[in-house]
Amino acid sequence: MRDSDRKRYVARLTDRYVRREISRRDFLRDASHLGLGIGALGLGMTRPFGGKPAFAQSEELRPNQEVLDWVRDVSTPFRGTTLKLATESTPPSNAINSQLKPFFEEASGMRVEIEVLPLEQVLQKLTLDIASQLGTYDLYYIDQSWAAFTAQDVFDPREQMADKPDLAMPDWNFDDFLPALVDGIARYEDRMVGVPYDIPIFIMMYRRDIWEEMGFAAPSSLEEYYEQAKAVTEAGELYGATGQMKSGHYSLECDWTAWLWGHGGSIFDADGKFAGHDERGLEAMEYWRRLYETMPPGVTGWTWDGQGQSIAQGVAASMMSWGEFFPYFDDPSATKVSGLMEAVRCPPPKHPLRTVEQTGFGEIPGVGHQGGSSLAVSQNSKNPDAAWIFMQWATSYDTQVLITALGGGTGPTRGSVYDDPRIIANRRVGPGTTRHLDVVRETIANDMGSEPDLPEWAELANDTIPVRLGKYFAGDYGSAKEAMDDVAQAVDRIVGG
Repeated sequence: MRDSDRKRYVARLTDRYVRREISRRDFLRDASHLGLGIGALGLGMTRPFGGKPAFAQSEELRPNQEVLDWVRDVSTPFRGTTLKLATESTPPSNAINSQLKPFFEEASGMRVEIEVLPLEQVLQKLTLDIASQLGTYDLYYIDQSWAAFTAQDVFDPREQMADKPDLAMPDWNFDDFLPALVDGIARYEDRMVGVPYDIPIFIMMYRRDIWEEMGFAAPSSLEEYYEQAKAVTEAGELYGATGQMKSGHYSLECDWTAWLWGHGGSIFDADGKFAGHDERGLEAMEYWRRLYETMPPGVTGWTWDGQGQSIAQGVAASMMSWGEFFPYFDDPSATKVSGLMEAVRCPPPKHPLRTVEQTGFGEIPGVGHQGGSSLAVSQNSKNPDAAWIFMQWATSYDTQVLITALGGGTGPTRGSVYDDPRIIANRRVGPGTTRHLDVVRETIANDMGSEPDLPEWAELANDTIPVRLGKYFAGDYGSAKEAMDDVAQAVDRIVGG
């Protein structure tokens, strides 16, 4: 099948799924066979509190005048242009759309239309635009699992900088983007698929008051974390740990990989065979089963939303999950735990992590499971130069500082932003806090785990693996080994064709 025909077929397939004309399972299977990765597609679910408005506001949090002057000068030929972007509800997109966009529009004389949609609808818009080549959207929000599919349909930002030096923002500095994110979410083979845009990632969060009451320090190992969670549960006031363990949902696969990687295991071996049922994988399952006993009843019915609420409402005391939760937990108008939560790096893996060479399909083991995205200019855009100006502004140092200080929650993708005085000043208890971000930066640099990159991953991560893990916790298997052997057979059958 020619690439253009394949993309038209994928676009129709995605459109039919969004219109609910085909089942979720059929969509995942067919999309994966056509090379569209959908590893992080929540399929109708929102990101953790991604729709929350920005919190902290200050007159000091205004765009840098020199940056706006550059936007004004370089945009002169493009005044009156309208740019369009379809994006998931992410902290950067929400902050730009609700508070920062007017500054860009006033300076540039352009209009920016941002559609904030569920991720499946963003995929629908993107695939239809690529297939039709109509250029309805000038910029693409690209989940990391779509990088291979979109690599040839977006501009490589390095080429844009080289080809259009007159449009290059001074000190935009591509090298400031955190290297782990550039390699992990914005690169496909030798092409850059945009630049890193946001980075939700697993960190550890726990109730400092409970830990102090129990005489605990932050856990230095996974086993110590289990013992602490068990003790808190047995004390009877609340549950020691919590999870996102809904049967058949992508969130369950995210939980599983953190424990799997944390015990030195991997999803695939170097031969591309399922490895989650080997010695390390079964050790991880044994640990997870014990930890599950410290969690609230009903955890097997929760995605990340239920997991976060169990902390926010004072039902559970700790979790390893998306760092985006942390600013929400500090909001006294929304939770019962404002000022009580502490963020730390996840405990180190029990066994050495496997290397990329020891795994399959580019899998990168790490306890800090990540789900990042990129922003790119479409090759089909009718206004690529104008879109490039907006993209530089939206991902610049100054704009990232404002996004983060306004209560974004996700970690900045530029290293220098973490050290900005305005970000440091926001390390206080309250809504929109940034007091967890040093942990996020350390996790990106040292603990980041990335899922494998293969077309079948959509079906495996959203259906094959979490369905069987759900059956295991429902008691449908005689043992963890029986469950994981079943997963292995199913995964290898799908990957092997």
